[in-house]
Parts: sequence; structure tokens; C-alpha cells
Amino acid sequence: MTPLRLLPWLGVWLMALFALLATPALAQTTLSADNEGAPPPAEEGAPSYEALAELLEDEQSRQALIDLLRNQASSLPAGLETELSPEAAAAGGNVSPEDVSLPRQLAELTSRVVTDIGGQIEQAATVVGDLFTGSGESSSTFDSAAFIQAAINLGIVIGATFALFFVLRRLGKPAFAKVSSWSLNGSGLTPVLRLILSVAIAAVIDFLIVGLAYVGGNLIATFAVGQTGELSTRASLFLNAFLIIELFKAVMRMLFSSHYEGLRLLPISAHEASYWNRWLARLIGMVGYGLMVAVPLVNFYLGASLGQALGTLIMIIAFVYAVSVVLKNRVRLRGNINAIAANATMTASRVSLQLFARTWHLFALLYFLMVFVLTLIRPGDALPFVLFATLKTLAAVVVGLLASTFLTQTIGRRIQLSDDLRRKLPMLEHRLNSYVPNALRVLRTVILVAVVMVILDAWGAFNLAGWYASERGAHLVGNLISVAVILIVSLGIWLALASLIEHKLNPETGTGEPSARAKTLLSLFRNALAIAMVTITGMIVLSEIGINIGPLIAGAGVLGLAIGFGAQKLVQDVITGVFIQVENAMNTGDVVTVGGVTGTAERLSIRSVGIRDLSGTYHIVPFSSVDTVSNYMREYGNHVGEYGIAYRESIDDAIEQLKLAFEDLRSSEEHGFKILADLTVAGVTALADSSVNIRVVIKTTPGDQWGVGRAYNRLVKMRFDEAGIEIPFPHTTLYFGQDKSGSAPPANLRVMQQAFTIDGSPAGQPKSGELVSDDYHDPHKSNSTLENPEHHKPDDEEV
Repeated sequence: MTPLRLLPWLGVWLMALFALLATPALAQTTLSADNEGAPPPAEEGAPSYEALAELLEDEQSRQALIDLLRNQASSLPAGLETELSPEAAAAGGNVSPEDVSLPRQLAELTSRVVTDIGGQIEQAATVVGDLFTGSGESSSTFDSAAFIQAAINLGIVIGATFALFFVLRRLGKPAFAKVSSWSLNGSGLTPVLRLILSVAIAAVIDFLIVGLAYVGGNLIATFAVGQTGELSTRASLFLNAFLIIELFKAVMRMLFSSHYEGLRLLPISAHEASYWNRWLARLIGMVGYGLMVAVPLVNFYLGASLGQALGTLIMIIAFVYAVSVVLKNRVRLRGNINAIAANATMTASRVSLQLFARTWHLFALLYFLMVFVLTLIRPGDALPFVLFATLKTLAAVVVGLLASTFLTQTIGRRIQLSDDLRRKLPMLEHRLNSYVPNALRVLRTVILVAVVMVILDAWGAFNLAGWYASERGAHLVGNLISVAVILIVSLGIWLALASLIEHKLNPETGTGEPSARAKTLLSLFRNALAIAMVTITGMIVLSEIGINIGPLIAGAGVLGLAIGFGAQKLVQDVITGVFIQVENAMNTGDVVTVGGVTGTAERLSIRSVGIRDLSGTYHIVPFSSVDTVSNYMREYGNHVGEYGIAYRESIDDAIEQLKLAFEDLRSSEEHGFKILADLTVAGVTALADSSVNIRVVIKTTPGDQWGVGRAYNRLVKMRFDEAGIEIPFPHTTLYFGQDKSGSAPPANLRVMQQAFTIDGSPAGQPKSGELVSDDYHDPHKSNSTLENPEHHKPDDEEV
């Protein structure tokens, strides 16, 4: 049972208990009214039980107590005198409504509402009938002349107040239009801030107009209508209702401004805003002026029962009107909500809006039904409760929408840094644009949860203030704030350190192009920093939310020890990799030979190296298999070339041509800057089978020895050709043999050219008359021909 429902019953029981304990005084009062059969007064200090027994034995005293209890029960609010269920009353027990089944409670509530409405209609019909027939108590107290005069005076006040209000609204239109134009086309603030400021200014103007109209109506009612200098109760009823209702309508105009696009808080079209503004204004005006003006006047002039019946009729009409509007716009509003859901960026928001589009009319019907029932069964406190709960709900929703829109307009759009900062930190913009949308989703989720909690608190389903004041609520909010601060600080540290590393690696900033060692070590440090930041931040967050991280740390140590024993190869990879990095054995971009693989080191981690060989194949070599690292990119490189000349050539002339080729190479724009020293001629390194080999060494910048060597080989060939120095190449000599006298028979060489046989003759046989040549040569000529095949190249040869 709620405290509100418990208070009247608590008062009844306290009054009954007081009456029972105060039996001597009650008995004395009863005896003074009727002295027959009165018992003697109880002695001072006598037990109260004896006095209570004497009281109950006396019929008149017992009847007086019964009448007192009935009078107290009749003074309770409607609907509270039947707290006990019929089943509980029949059983003779005091059973609270919570112990009664829900269907039974609903049945009792429905029965009570229908009974009350029926009784009000019957009483109202009786009063109206008495007025027209001239019989009854109401007709005798009804003064028609006073009623007509009061109605005329009240009508004058109503007409004058509304006329003044409309004139002031007309005069305020330019101000509204100017503020709306600034909201749409102004500059200097974000659009949502301009909208909020403009709506606030327009609301102040609107409230001032309502206040001026209220003051003017009071002046007219006081000095121009009725008795001068006195404000009648009837005019005061209307003017107070006018102030409250028009202020409420002004709040609605802040949400559904149909004439001014820049003064509308809700993101809907002008047509939709005009429709819902008119509908809400009619509903508010009908219910407000009906309950706050018409019902009190009818109560005063015609009777309380008729006024109560009029209030019930007004609520029924308002309920039917609201239900008809909701059902009429059910499909149309569903389409509008689905269109908004299609543009939502968060999946949760999109799904929630789609579900709300299908069920919004059910929530609206339930809301109006609840207001209708509460107004009927608890007219004293239900309507203010519903009014303030509705206002609180609207305020929470609007503030949530504005906060979400403000975040979207300020940090939701893509962040663009300046050109100078983008040049210095090319990855910072990308990181920010990847972090900000996720942070925006988290903030929107927090706003949604806060709005839901405020709405539940407004309708009494959740005590937000009590929850926050409790230890659990304060602890949860504190933990959430601490976690948010930890994440923000960690993210800021990571952005700062990562940007610093990026600044060091950027060749356009800092000290210029970083060395290969600096690139490798900074890249490894960045990866290690990311792992460390994630681990430390995770541990701190878990500790902050109340999870004991001691077992986690101990478990991680045991797991690391187990991995160390079970993965010795991995540990060897890591240890060897650490020493390779410390000794600067190789860096990214170096040409190395590692584990029998030669190529360019493209990626270096703490465990392995990725090498791309000359054919484009990518190799991953773990450091545990590396015994030797051959680095071709340290300080300088050497092109070592050996050039063979024929035995009949002059060695000095050949060396001279080699020097001339080196001078040509040094003077070239493509390779000249790569040469670090003069040509080194090592001399003759070998007297080979068919050549004399001369070795030279060219010192170049690291990694350029291969390109310089290729260019130098080209120039050497060109110089040797120009000087007529022969570069030996393999020869083949054919010997045909000699007879005993020492003479050699001639070589019978026949060369012929023929066409392919396609008419069925034997393949390889010449056709008749198509022999091209049949030459006979001496042996010397044959030898020379064979030794120099370039001199004679027949299509087909036969020896």
C-alpha cells in the first residue's frame, strides 16, 4: 500500500483508538445529552478495559461511537473507504489490497468508477429536473437574475482578456520573426545553441505577453466590471485558469512552433507542428477551462453534484477526442518515426525507434486512459500529478534531444586539422575521426539512460533521488565517472605519445629523415606502448569497478611461466630478437642475408623478420633460426668487378680503359653522387684458361653498389669495344684428321636449301631441279667456315 493510500486509513484508526481510550469523556458527553440509564463515571486510575466494556454495554453510547466512525468514513476521499476486499471483510480479517488478486482489484475499481459515474449522472438529472420544474432545494436557492448578471460580467472579462492577449500576440510577431531569422541564418554559434537561445528569448516574450494579458484582465475585472475596486471570485477563477493554461500553451509552442521555423525545438515539419499544436491547444483549453472555470461556477450556482457530473462529462469528451486523434494518426505517425529511424546512426536507437513506431499508439492510449481513470477516482490530486509528470517527461525528452543534437553538431562531424598540423602529424586526424564516433555513441547511450530514468521517476516508477542518495547509487555513479576519467586520460596519453613518435618518424619535421634504426626502434616502441596502455588501463578499470585484480595478475604470472616452459622456441625468438635490435644488426629497409635468405627487410618484430627477395617472394624468418646476419647496408658498399681480356691484349691499356670508364661513371648525373672514393685497381687476379682477369673496386653509398656496378659494366664494354680490346669468349675447333702421309682429306660439305615437301614425296628430300647449291671446299675453307658460322648461315646444313 502506498503512503498516500495509507495516510487516510491511519488517521481513521488513530481517531478510533482515541475514541476508545477516551471513553469516560465520551460517556460523560453522552450522559449529558440523555441521562437515562447512565452508568457512574469511572474512578481515576481505573483500568480502561472496564470503561470500554461499560461504554459498549450502554446502547446510546455505542450508537454514538458508531455514528462518529461513520462520519469519519464519509469524510474520506472517494475510493478509499473500500480498502478491504469483500472477501477479507467476510472472513473478518484485515487484508491489504496488495494481498488481493489483481483481477479482483481491477473488478472493484471498474465497479466503483461505473457506480460513481452512474450516481453523478443520476444526481445531475435530479438537479436539472428540479431547476426546470421549480421544485427541490436547488430551485429555491437558484437566483436566475444574479446568475445572468454574473455571466455577463464574466463574459466581458473573458472577451477583454482574450482580445488584449491577441493584440499583444499581434504586436509581438515582428520580434518572433526576427528571433527566428537569427536562429536560422545567424553565425558565431552552433545551430543547436542558436536554436536554444532563440527559443529561450521567444519563450520570455511569450510569457511576458501572457503576463501582460493577465494583468490587463485583472485591471478590467477590478475597475471596469462589477463593483469598482473589487475582484470577483468568478473573474479570479477565469484569470488564474487563463494564466496557467496559456503558459502551458506557450510551452507547447516552444515544441511545436508552426509559424516560425527557427523557434521549433522538435525536428518536425511545419505541417506536422501546426497539426499537433492545434490539437494539443484544443485539448488543453477544453480540459483546463472546463475543470478550472466551468465546474467551480456550476458548483456554486447549480450544485456540487451537477458540477461533478460536468467535470466527468468534460473528461469523457476529452478522452474520446484524444483516442480518436491517436487512432486517426496511427499509420501516418508510424511512417514518420520509421523515417527518423532510418537516419539513426546507432543500431540500438534505430531498433528502438522502429519498435516505438509500431507501438506508439498503445502508449498514447494507455496514457490517456490512465489520466481519465485517475481523474475520476482521485480528482483532488490526480490531475496535478499527471500534469507535472507530463511536463517533466517532455522536458527530459527535449533536453535529451537537444543534448544529443549539440554533441552531433560539435563533435559528430568529421574533424579537420590545419594543414601544418596535418603535415607534422599525418595520422592524428585519422585517429581522432576513429575515436570520436565511438565516444559519441557512448555519450548518446548515457543520455538515453538518463532520460529514461528521469521519465520513470516522473511517473513514480523509480525514485531517482532516493537511488542516487543510496550507497549503491552513489557508488555506481562514482565508478562510472571514475572509469570515464580513466579512459579519457589513457586515450589522451596514448594520443600524445603516439603523436610524438609519429613526429619523430616524419621526415618533414623534427631533425629530418630518421635513420633506419630510429624507425625500427620507434615502431617497436609504439607497438609495445599500445599493448602496455591497453593492459594497464584494463587493470585499472577492473579494479575501479570492484573486481580484485590480484588473482588476475598472479594468474598472468603463472600463465607466463607456463608459456615460457612450453614455448622455449618462442622465448628464444624473443630473446634473440631483443639482442639483434640492441646490437643494431639490421633495420627496416636493409638488404640482408638472414637464415640463408637474401632480400630487403620489410618488417621487424620482436620475434621475426620479414624479408622480400629479388623475385618478390616474402619470407618470415624467426630469430631463433638466425646464426648470422649479413647486412649489405652499413656505412658503405663496394662494387667488386673482375674483367677478362685476351692474352694478346696489353694489360696497361686495359687498365687505362677501366679508369676512363670510371671517369665516365663519376661524371654521370645518375650515379656520380653515389661514388664515395676513387677507383681502386687491385691488378691481375688470375691467368685463366682463356683470359687475363683484372679486378677493380668502387666504393659507393650503402645499397647502391649493385646499381653502380651495372652501370660500370656497361661503360667498360663500351670502352673496350672502342679501343679494340677483346673480351674472350668460348671457341670450338673441329679436327678432320690426317692420313699416314700427313695430308688431310678435303671436307665434303654440301649446303642446300629446299622447300618442304607437301605433295607426298619423302620428307627431307629435295624436289627435282630445286637444288640451290652444291659447293665443295678445301679443308681450310671448311674449317674457317665452321669456326665462323656468322659468315654463312644457310637455312639447313648437312655435313
